[in-house]
Amino acid sequence: MFTQADKRCTLSELVAQVKDGDVLAVGGGLSWREPMAALRELIRQGRRGLTVVGSAHGIDIDLLCGAGVVAASGESYVGFEQDFGMAPNFRRACESGEVQVRDNCCYTLVQQLRAAISGLPFMPIRSVQGTSFEALHPEFKTMTCPYTGDKIVLVPPLQPDVVVLHAHFADRHGNLRIEGPPVADILFAKASRKVIVTVEEIIAHEELAEIGVTIPYFYVTAVCEVRYGAHPTSCYPNYAYDRQHTQYYYDQARQGAEVFRENYLKPFVSQCPDHQVYLEAIGGRERLHRLATWRESAEQWMSLYD
Repeated sequence: MFTQADKRCTLSELVAQVKDGDVLAVGGGLSWREPMAALRELIRQGRRGLTVVGSAHGIDIDLLCGAGVVAASGESYVGFEQDFGMAPNFRRACESGEVQVRDNCCYTLVQQLRAAISGLPFMPIRSVQGTSFEALHPEFKTMTCPYTGDKIVLVPPLQPDVVVLHAHFADRHGNLRIEGPPVADILFAKASRKVIVTVEEIIAHEELAEIGVTIPYFYVTAVCEVRYGAHPTSCYPNYAYDRQHTQYYYDQARQGAEVFRENYLKPFVSQCPDHQVYLEAIGGRERLHRLATWRESAEQWMSLYD
């Protein structure tokens, strides 16, 4: 439980909570509200040997794989959906053996987090029976149900060392407000040892209480205001997914590790000493304003994806 009255810190201080070899959960999902600024800072700080766990993800996990940060992946999906397809860096790292594959499924992940939250030694599930998931996870066990006589699978608790989230609002105490689907963020916050958060805006406690708290302060370790901190993923209603930037990212990643390192990691991560420099590199105020215009009309929204 974290009860400090003021948990505000710099992005560098926030990300320093993650240590080499940690089990890291990443909030958000697919191209929605990923904590991208924090992940870029994680790369700049030179973290190595992380095990990433989560549900359905995309550019966030692919970026970490392309930067050599990840040692093992327990994600249920990593890709660019129907827009671009498979995740090039993630696939390359898994096929080469650089990243150990511990694929999971969303329901199993949720049950493992629920076991950790409830202090239980395991959760019974049916969803992975008949699949190869059991071979990837020797820690999964089976038993005969004492009521039905059916075979069921038992999965252990999952308690990440750190979860990194991106939310819309926080107060200085660490209360969080997420607009729209929270994905697995609430479960991750309750199950993880440390919860570090970037937010679009830190506001007064009274204002946050009025709009409602999604995750209460006592789960949250530290918080940092980072506007556009989810870019190039979306953070609706603030801004849309940056398809143009993601297209560039994907094209570089698809050409191999060296091209990705020279044409993407250098100009957008290692040569950007902080988030403000990154925002200038991706097009500055004009680009960010355009992403925020999605709400003007359906036609304007669709024009962002031409």
